[in-house]
Amino acid sequence: MALVVGLAMLVAGAELVVRQGTALARRMGVSPLVVGLTVVSLGTSLPELAIGLNAAHQSNAGLAVGNIVGTNLVNVLLILGLAAVIRPVVFAPRTLRIDLPVMTGASVLLFVLARDGTLSTRDGLWLCGYGAAYLVFLVVHTRREPQDPPGLPSDTPAPTTPAPDPPAPTTPASDSRVGVRRRVVVEVVLLVVGLAVIVVGAEFLVDGAVQLARSWGASDSVVGLTVVAVGTSAPELVTTILSTVRGQDRSLALGNLLGSSVFNIALILGPTVLAAPGSVPVPDDVLALDLVLMVASALVCVPAFFTRRRLSRWEGGAFVTTYVLYMAWLLTTRL
Repeated sequence: MALVVGLAMLVAGAELVVRQGTALARRMGVSPLVVGLTVVSLGTSLPELAIGLNAAHQSNAGLAVGNIVGTNLVNVLLILGLAAVIRPVVFAPRTLRIDLPVMTGASVLLFVLARDGTLSTRDGLWLCGYGAAYLVFLVVHTRREPQDPPGLPSDTPAPTTPAPDPPAPTTPASDSRVGVRRRVVVEVVLLVVGLAVIVVGAEFLVDGAVQLARSWGASDSVVGLTVVAVGTSAPELVTTILSTVRGQDRSLALGNLLGSSVFNIALILGPTVLAAPGSVPVPDDVLALDLVLMVASALVCVPAFFTRRRLSRWEGGAFVTTYVLYMAWLLTTRL
């Protein structure tokens, strides 16, 4: 029952986030990609943070680390791959120049820090610093980008003849501004409500999935890599697939996907390591294969994304096939 309730809440929350996030971005003249990379990414990463902190305090390192590694594998191989299979994904130039290298760099950084088999407090500080630097860069870079006024296309020609005097307004200008502010407030509130519904829905989904996995006798790392990873990635999955199937602007969803992959490592696992009593051990099986696959998938994205600045259907199919084979191997050898 918890699985069904959680999935329903995720669908409803994702619908609110996509609609209100895109509307708010357009009204404020901010790129939907930037909104997805920041507000939506941080919001949909809250389930991973809650699970990581709880796991750290309970000394379940396998669950905490496995959740992050598994979630990023789901984001890149499964969700992005499925989106490309449904409709080829075309990437904006800034995604190729900034967001992709940052995501790849975060994966490599985690791999380097974890090679000794533990994540120390200093490693947690490195991860947090990487995430904070990315956030600051996003804010500064967004402010420097020239943007057109909301609702006004950049190629709108200037009038060549003077327009006639408009009739006297029946409503004061201040009332119009108040109306705009109210609409913005409503959109912000609905966006927050959507994020809250997603977080609560993810908790329901994960709780039900973990209980099911425990009944099968799976280890903490396997639970984190499978049911918990898929469950906490459900917001990104639903958001991306909905926008793809409906033919909507996927900038916000794709930004959410890439941003979440960065924040999961830097601003989710980083604070989790800092909150843990002592260093966090990285399970040997995760270090030997799962973490390597996560880094490899991020590195493979570089040539795949740069092929005509798009991810084709066959490349997306290769991503999904890789994930399915990985899951089949994981379930048959480590359960």
